[in-house]
Amino acid sequence: MTTESHHTLSHQPWLDPEEKPFIRIQGVTKQFGAFVAVDSVDLDIYKGELFALLGGSGCGKTTLLRMIAGFESPTSGRIVIDGEDMQDVPPYERPVNMMFQSYALFPHMTVEQNVAYGLKRDGVAREEIRTRVDAMLEMVELAAFRKRKPHQLSGGQKQRVALARSLVKNPKVLLLDEPLGALDKRLREQTQYELMNIQDQLGVTFIVVTHDQEEAMTLSTRIAVMDHGWFQQIGTPTEIYEFPESRFVADFIGSANMFEGRVAGHDGDVASIDVEGLPEPLKAEHTASLREGMQVWLAVRPEKMRIATEPFDDSSLNSIRGSVEDIGYYGDSSTYRIRVNPGMRLEITHPNLRRPRDGRHVADWDETVYIGWVPEAGVVLTR
Repeated sequence: MTTESHHTLSHQPWLDPEEKPFIRIQGVTKQFGAFVAVDSVDLDIYKGELFALLGGSGCGKTTLLRMIAGFESPTSGRIVIDGEDMQDVPPYERPVNMMFQSYALFPHMTVEQNVAYGLKRDGVAREEIRTRVDAMLEMVELAAFRKRKPHQLSGGQKQRVALARSLVKNPKVLLLDEPLGALDKRLREQTQYELMNIQDQLGVTFIVVTHDQEEAMTLSTRIAVMDHGWFQQIGTPTEIYEFPESRFVADFIGSANMFEGRVAGHDGDVASIDVEGLPEPLKAEHTASLREGMQVWLAVRPEKMRIATEPFDDSSLNSIRGSVEDIGYYGDSSTYRIRVNPGMRLEITHPNLRRPRDGRHVADWDETVYIGWVPEAGVVLTR
């Protein structure tokens, strides 16, 4: 789940106050009648980023993408691309191109005619069209398919034709709306890496809209997690996964065991949290300023917990006893669902480092087990 892309800019421009953002979204709101689709958002995207807008359906991510493209106008706020305010710039004059989920290829044209179409319409010289189309077909590895029509291509090949057609016009920004949604799992994973390599070679700024968290984690330099028209959190895949700022983000990206409780006190930077139904308070490292009696949530990722059939002898660990309710075997790992009490179930992911000799799991159904984790494994959330 935590595949972090190799795709990172050589430095992190968003941390450098001297760097100028390539795209600035300032106080942008979009209303459709009484419905607020995008709610006063601010976002800076830097040149060469592969930026993901991630969220469930209806969260406002596609509406925001369409405003950057110029297909929708903000109700208020402004969008600046490469120093130019886009307020009165029509879509066809913006330095952006948009690749749609449906690919929208012309069925009667060959692959090379599809890729050349936009250049032809712009009146580019024939010789230059040929050079640019050839280079682009090489890049997406479709040179051998140039004479085929879309119906003779697989889903992955159509996807690459659409990508080549979007990139051949050298946009400064490419907007991709659920670009891999129509592909099966294996092809999607393969295509993610192809996308990253192409983006790397061209240095074009990509903004990808997706509802697929693994896709966002794998592809992007940074992610904005959207919900109900605004950003819950903006950060690198690692920051968003390891340091979620809210329960929504902790739940939306990967899975998390969530304990609701009250701060019982703290010792230095380790807080004690009383959780109903647990005999002992839980210990957690915290960065938020916590007061005694404050309501908090402790999120712990399933892979950060250990499972054993004997009690742990390390008193610094959080330890909870329960019994195994379900086991999911995934080959490289197994997931255990542990019932702690009638109202609490935990999920633990255990890597299968060794081959079981007798087909046995670490623990079996209905067996009593102990769950342990270190205080720094959890994240204390206040919202």
